[in-house]
Amino acid sequence: MFRGVQHINMDSKGRMAIPSRQRESLLTKCAGQVVATIDTQSPCLALYPLPEWERIENEVQALPALNPAVKRFQRLVLGYASDLELDGSGRVLLPQSLRDYAKLDKKVVLVGQGNKLELWSEELWIAEREAALAVEMDGDVPVELMSLTL
Repeated sequence: MFRGVQHINMDSKGRMAIPSRQRESLLTKCAGQVVATIDTQSPCLALYPLPEWERIENEVQALPALNPAVKRFQRLVLGYASDLELDGSGRVLLPQSLRDYAKLDKKVVLVGQGNKLELWSEELWIAEREAALAVEMDGDVPVELMSLTL
């Protein structure tokens, strides 16, 4: 289970150290094997432990590819999927194509999402957070969230 928001740095080669809390979980769940792909609804990346990605990949491949919208989704999510592996220092190397999509530079934010992690540029994450908080403050809460008590 991935939780929390952590601001981290990425070097000029696209390497970033996974924080120890998430690193331990990734080493336990998947021996440090991760799949990163784009999020088609937000300018960020999704990082999945390999077993979780394999489940999702099977579901995506089972969708009806004759539907043009499904085909576009498959092409993006599966096409950008990249196998990553934590090195001995707990770092991963992100391909340039993924960094370009999410506009990742030196300052990035890792956001726990339960079964996966999201990776955002710090600038885009702050804008996303502020926009989400503004909606919540307006009281425009989706009906699906009304029964939750936090």
